[in-house]
Amino acid sequence: MPLAETLPIGADTAQWDVWGTVARVVVTEPALIDEAAALVRAELAAVDLACSRFRPDSELRQVTPGRPVAVSPLLASLVEAALTAARETGGDVDPTIGAALCGLGYDRDFAEITGRTVAPAVRVFAVPDWRAVRLSDGMLTVPHGVLLDLGATAKAVTADRCAALVAGRLGTGVMVALGGDIATAGPSPAGGWKVLVRDRPGDPAHAVRLPGGAAIATSSTAGRTWGHLHHILDPRTGLPAPAVWRTVSVAAYSCLRANTLSTAAVVRGHRAFGLLRGVPSRIVTADLEVLRIGGWPS
Repeated sequence: MPLAETLPIGADTAQWDVWGTVARVVVTEPALIDEAAALVRAELAAVDLACSRFRPDSELRQVTPGRPVAVSPLLASLVEAALTAARETGGDVDPTIGAALCGLGYDRDFAEITGRTVAPAVRVFAVPDWRAVRLSDGMLTVPHGVLLDLGATAKAVTADRCAALVAGRLGTGVMVALGGDIATAGPSPAGGWKVLVRDRPGDPAHAVRLPGGAAIATSSTAGRTWGHLHHILDPRTGLPAPAVWRTVSVAAYSCLRANTLSTAAVVRGHRAFGLLRGVPSRIVTADLEVLRIGGWPS
């Protein structure tokens, strides 16, 4: 999984494992860290119950295919974010790849499939197409044969939501990191939020500073792997995108936007440069060469 490291854990920081990655909360007012962590934990639990593909009691799993179903405002916002990402990337980031992921063996929480080396059985699944999903006035329609997977965007949306929640409720500056998805809100520390962007131990690392309200997302073909597969699919083939890039990191003023671009860049491979034109981005090639574009600092 992509790593997003900050200063060592201290009185201003809380950290725990969640969703096969690490949640980290840092605040500018150390006395508020316990309250901030409690708010983030509650939001993570709510999102998991709303849209987890891996728990049978999630709201998303209760949606009946083929007919409009009333969904909660939280699930509606998560689906809308996924559809927005699909629309803005021309379908490179598509939430209807759930069946394809299951067919490749990613059919349970990632912690349970780590180390899997046996090829999964071949399955037939519907051709993904985000345009077939309908969301209007809180009513969600998912076509027959389509399994939604919001994993490409939900973690980034949740980082944004958690940062805004903590800053709004507690009046403190905050950074929320969910693996490679980092969002900030409220006032930043002097000099900005210090972040070390790196994928795997031993990979190239780069320390940057974020102003308050900024975000970074990293998408990786080296993290979340099982056997020879990784989790970022090309929706057009239903298979993992060719690993042209080891990682793509993007900075933006929302984690959702940053994640949308970083994921689409992995899917596009060599065609990613047009997508990232003018956007601060750091690309690590398969042979660990580092490319900086769009004003990403040296």
